[in-house]
Amino acid sequence: MILAWLIVIPFVGGLAAWAIGGRSARWVALAACLAQLACTLGCWLGAGGGSAVGEVAVELRATWIPAFGVSAHLVMDGLAFILLLLTGFLGVIAVACSWREIQSHVGAFHFSLLAVITGVSGVFLARDLLLFYFFWELMLVPMYFLIGLWGHERRIYASVKFFVFTFIGSLLMLAAILGLVFLHQRSSGVLTFDLPYLIRTPLTPAEAGWLMAGFFLAFAVKLPVVPFHTWLADAHTEAPTGGSVVLAGLLLKTGAYGLLRLALPLFPLSSMGFAHAACALGVISILYGAFLAFAQNDFKRMVAYSSISHMGFVLLGIYAGNEIALQGAVMQIVCHGVSTGGLFFLAGSIQERTHTRDLGRLGGLWETAPRLGGFTLFFALAALGLPGMGNFVGEFLVLLGAFKAFPALAIAASAGFVLSTVYALRLVQESVHGPNREQWRLPDLSAREVAALGVMAGVILWLGLYPRPVFVTARAALTRIEDSMPRAVETAGAAHGALPGGRR
Repeated sequence: MILAWLIVIPFVGGLAAWAIGGRSARWVALAACLAQLACTLGCWLGAGGGSAVGEVAVELRATWIPAFGVSAHLVMDGLAFILLLLTGFLGVIAVACSWREIQSHVGAFHFSLLAVITGVSGVFLARDLLLFYFFWELMLVPMYFLIGLWGHERRIYASVKFFVFTFIGSLLMLAAILGLVFLHQRSSGVLTFDLPYLIRTPLTPAEAGWLMAGFFLAFAVKLPVVPFHTWLADAHTEAPTGGSVVLAGLLLKTGAYGLLRLALPLFPLSSMGFAHAACALGVISILYGAFLAFAQNDFKRMVAYSSISHMGFVLLGIYAGNEIALQGAVMQIVCHGVSTGGLFFLAGSIQERTHTRDLGRLGGLWETAPRLGGFTLFFALAALGLPGMGNFVGEFLVLLGAFKAFPALAIAASAGFVLSTVYALRLVQESVHGPNREQWRLPDLSAREVAALGVMAGVILWLGLYPRPVFVTARAALTRIEDSMPRAVETAGAAHGALPGGRR
């Protein structure tokens, strides 16, 4: 039952914040995020923690719609635990960075924010595909309102574009889910949406290929992968700071999680056949995102395009398919969420003080706000993959694992290290160094901002210097994904020969 509380807590907290409103809504939302974070830790430790790391530590299965084979099936394993910790942590950060920025309809804002967190938490826990889809869709509507109601000048355009792109991807996934369920019913006589049963569905190569394409396109839009990325920069640029933190740190990660949890285990043969093309798309995203980031003059837009580049490493690591690359992808998921969240936090702090994000107008901020300048430098160095920080560990392991699978693509992707250095140092130079052209005299970061950014910086350093806890926790879940691929190859010949069309 504790897994249900991980979903209920943020939703009820959001409703309470909306009902109370005013300044008290902030405290209620903060308490809900802290309670979810504490509940996640307690759930994992209560299940054995280190002794149960990576295994199915906690499971909840209840009947929901038995006539249609739908169950309330929730599972926490090592991978889900890591991402739920990230969810609770960034939820706290999103509330903290919205403390002064949001002054209108404060209760409704925090309800929308916590509704997004509710949907994300459900996605990470659900093992029933219809339940997964329910939570997947639940994320979209409150994020649409976060951008459209509390965003900046072009917020309506950005929110509609975000919704259209992601909703079309969601419809493709729904079609793939229904196709898989009906094919499973045809072969077994059982109507179910439960993932453990659907994984064993016998499929022809053509069926598996089409179904995998539906899942991949939905997750590629959310990741996002070039050429499905065009919604991202507008959404980030126009979203309020808390919305940007949640969007970059959590919603993008649901796309990567979907590939790991659904696309690869459900369709191992088709995924292996598509792996080279997927890794090529990852490399294109790495290089293209970095080039676009360098060309931007808007602080938030530069960070948004850098996210496309960094998430390209995640796609490359997932489809390289070996344990080293998969561990690197998970590390990159976590560290990108924290470091990019820090940069969006800083972008919001700068805009709150200067009323601009234009790098051409910024400059010389370090002399008037040294704490702001110092944190900007720190998170820019994390984004460029400086050794000693968690981002370096993730990207290095992805390249190392990808080199074993696709050497040429790994070599091309390594150019992303160089390009990230160029745009990250330009960001620092034009925002906090150089001449103070506008004669800014700004208040430095407050104690609240320093505390939030300090914790985020500590997490990045901790993961860079001691990443072992993440590796150990995720190992069993990732090993199951990796092991399914060789077994698929070994059984492919027998499977394709068993029945006409390759059906087992």
